[in-house]
Amino acid sequence: MSSSLTCTKLTLFTIAGVIIQTIGLSLFVYGFFPVKPALSGFSGPESFLAPTCNSVHNQSERDLPPDQLKALYEELSGIPSFDRLVLMVIDGLPAEFVLGKDHQPPSKALMEAMPYIQSLLANGAAIGYHAKAAPPTVTMPRLKAIVSGAIGGFLDVAFNFNTQALLDDNLLGQFLKFGWKMVMLGDETWLKLFPGLFIRHDGVSSFFVKDTVQVDQNVSRHLVDELSRDDWDLLILHYLGLDHVGHIGGRNSILMAPKLLEMDEVVKMIHTSIIMNQENGQGETLLVIVSDHGMTENGNHGGSSYEETDSLALFVGLRNHISDYASYNLNTVSQVDIAPTLALLFGVPIPKNNVGVLISGTFESFTDDQQLKALELNSWQLLRLLQAQLPGLSCENSPCDSFSHDQGSRKSKCNGSMEIMVCCLYRNAVVLHNSWKSKDVSRSYSREDYSSIVAAYYEFLKTASEWLSRRVTDKPVNLLAFGVAAMLLSCLILLCLIFHICKEFYCRETQHFDSISGMYTWNLAETFILGVMLILVISMGSSSMVEEEQYIWHFVTSTLDLLLLRKTMQSLPAEKSRSSFRLYNGTKKIGFQMCSIFVLVISGRTLRGWHQGGVNWTYLPDISKWLEQAGSNYIKLIQLISGLLMISLCLFSLSLLGLRRKLVMVVGFSFLVSGLLLLQHIMLYQENAFVSSSCSATLWVQIIFAVLGIATIGTFMALPWLMPICVSRTYSGHDSHMSTSVPIEIQKKYPLLELKDSLFVTGWAYMFCWCLLQLLLQQPINSAPILLLLVQIFAIMIYSSYWGLHHKQWVEIAALYYLGMAGHFALGNSNTLATIDVAGAFIGMSSYSTLLSGILMFIITYASPILFLLSMVMYISVKDTSYLVIPQNADSGHLLKIMLAFPCLVPLGVNSILLTAYTVVLLLMRNHLFVWSVFSPKYLYVCATTVCVYIGVSSVAGTMIYSFLVLALRKRMQGSSGIDPR
Repeated sequence: MSSSLTCTKLTLFTIAGVIIQTIGLSLFVYGFFPVKPALSGFSGPESFLAPTCNSVHNQSERDLPPDQLKALYEELSGIPSFDRLVLMVIDGLPAEFVLGKDHQPPSKALMEAMPYIQSLLANGAAIGYHAKAAPPTVTMPRLKAIVSGAIGGFLDVAFNFNTQALLDDNLLGQFLKFGWKMVMLGDETWLKLFPGLFIRHDGVSSFFVKDTVQVDQNVSRHLVDELSRDDWDLLILHYLGLDHVGHIGGRNSILMAPKLLEMDEVVKMIHTSIIMNQENGQGETLLVIVSDHGMTENGNHGGSSYEETDSLALFVGLRNHISDYASYNLNTVSQVDIAPTLALLFGVPIPKNNVGVLISGTFESFTDDQQLKALELNSWQLLRLLQAQLPGLSCENSPCDSFSHDQGSRKSKCNGSMEIMVCCLYRNAVVLHNSWKSKDVSRSYSREDYSSIVAAYYEFLKTASEWLSRRVTDKPVNLLAFGVAAMLLSCLILLCLIFHICKEFYCRETQHFDSISGMYTWNLAETFILGVMLILVISMGSSSMVEEEQYIWHFVTSTLDLLLLRKTMQSLPAEKSRSSFRLYNGTKKIGFQMCSIFVLVISGRTLRGWHQGGVNWTYLPDISKWLEQAGSNYIKLIQLISGLLMISLCLFSLSLLGLRRKLVMVVGFSFLVSGLLLLQHIMLYQENAFVSSSCSATLWVQIIFAVLGIATIGTFMALPWLMPICVSRTYSGHDSHMSTSVPIEIQKKYPLLELKDSLFVTGWAYMFCWCLLQLLLQQPINSAPILLLLVQIFAIMIYSSYWGLHHKQWVEIAALYYLGMAGHFALGNSNTLATIDVAGAFIGMSSYSTLLSGILMFIITYASPILFLLSMVMYISVKDTSYLVIPQNADSGHLLKIMLAFPCLVPLGVNSILLTAYTVVLLLMRNHLFVWSVFSPKYLYVCATTVCVYIGVSSVAGTMIYSFLVLALRKRMQGSSGIDPR
């Protein structure tokens, strides 16, 4: 790079760095998070036969009519099957609500809310299990796991909002080949997974989480009619209301008990109908009640905590009657175990990609031979999957060769590689089972032998299942290496640009260089800003620090406040002067700075105590929990006060400008109208947080969206055209220092003062409208933190406007970036997907849209970082730039470079360092135990933060360039015509 980097070159290099970074990030994400590969095709009759070398990849299924195929399966399996299945999915129901936790039954309130289910468990008519769900705990991948027994790829969490048809082997596909007729009522995710499969259906959207009533009534209204019909074999009921109650009010919502009672009544209705049908000889029907995931205390899900993965599997109507059901209540199985269990209970082949294990206790009414046959079929299916994924288990030179012909009864110890271990475990089970088969006499009395065979099978099954479940998909090394290299190159480009701009802007500041050695002297604040980057990079390698990252950011902001206070105190003696006027002005400036620092300290401490974020300490008391206990009226009052204070702060700031009164009144009036509309919405509809959104509430929100959009875009577009321009106007007020560094020719040619005034108003428009939008979308409890974030920005702007030489511009911008990240966690966000606010993503929407919901979810989650990035527009307008030497021949490009270089490059550079460092960390942690539960969710947040920085920087650059060009054009036109608008 040349010694003088032009604005065009700087822009091209920056864009090139961003493009290279985007390409590298895309390649890495594609390589590290591939869709989990699956074996093609469907299991057929060969699944009932022992695996052989020529059947590992061979599809021997014959095209038989459904009745003949069913008879063939029954003959091959030898296991009696049920005739009909009712699969009831209660979305978001934690298993502990039904079965209790830690050897303790559910609370009295929960048991009273589900009296019929509790009676079924007490009478032994139902068997319940804690079915552990794999992360990410969102609906679509969990439904896939239930019907296919396969654990999907991690990025299924993104596909949850745009479900595609399930093409892999699954239970519903097997039932269809049987000729089964299926009906679905409830979550329309089933219709997207299995299009055209159901003879009747009534789908409802799962994303209108404000609806807790109609969404379940749409299911139950068909129930009586469907239960009286005999033209279906599978009835799927997916109730969403309980999950929506959790999203709105959490586990302890006042609507939780009524919703549980409603579900209990549905179970009673179904079970009573099943009993009546069986008495009328209409075949045996099995009712299976499952949940796709649990929920945290605040009702969210998506992460890997116990509360989120604790889903339910309840079997009602099994032939066995257990008198002591308590032992089963404490059993924990995997959610994928449901698929092979249902497959064998209904006589269909186990889905080809299943990694689940037969649930013990569900086959106890069968004979010993039938139970062992079921375990054998499960073992064959997992062995086929192992042979497909372990090269060492291929037929050539297989360590498993001839084990099925070994008739010895000796059980051997199993050690060594995975291939040798699984073959040894399988051989032990086969040897014991073959020995059992050879003992025709008095077999029923050899219970010890039977228990040994069952134990041997389960040892193999669980070992194989665990390995298959946690197996890391082979990653394309070349793709990952190229992605990391591209991100490293991008990071290097951006850092070189920052270094070059620093050298160009500050090389003549002799006070920052040692006069003897000529070396740059680092002050404490600059060293700390860079030290924070090192702390963050080091902490990324610890799963605990990733889970509790908010503590790092709160420490950073608190320490930064102390450094600012120290710097201000050190400048007190320097302000002394012989001139009493100068001394007064210096003392006044120090007073403003001290006040702004104290505001930062108080607001930062309040934000830190508002939410107990992270993962491990969320149960500790905080301000938000205290307010929620105080009641909704207090929260509503805080919302109204926060809105009023925001409006007042905005109008007060506008009054500080020396603009024409009419312009101030027009802009202020648009802000006032937007704020009053929002306050009116809070007063009218805040009480209805626990009921479905009415049409009037939705319309009101859409009006607020429109007014905010018009006010923001209108201010941005129109203000540069309406801003008063004076050709001969001298610099005054807070910009009087500019005259010392800007040549008079530049002042006459370019409207720098008007530009700063325009950016000041536009910046306030951005921030104020963004804060009002957050008051509308965020949870009501977050209204005060939004106000505090705005106050922090106002304080830091006051501090920056009085401080030109003491802090480098890149230091102040990096500090703003850090404050934005601290605010991100102060709003209750974390590095787990469970803290994403799904409820707010559907406010003001009359129909579901994946794109719009995703945008609103992004806006809510990254409220604070985007707010601080937008504040860069106002920062440019208040920053003292008198220390920058502007040459006589400076053009518009040079001026734009001076104003835009740091506000754009520093956020990109800081984010680039963190993104690249965490990419390397994730690559190193690819085999870590918590790679999918901790490190991968964090990486999704890092990627989203990158998008956030791109949006913020683009907004700042676009606003600056547009305003500058319009004002320069107007000034040139007025100057050439000799018109003075005064």
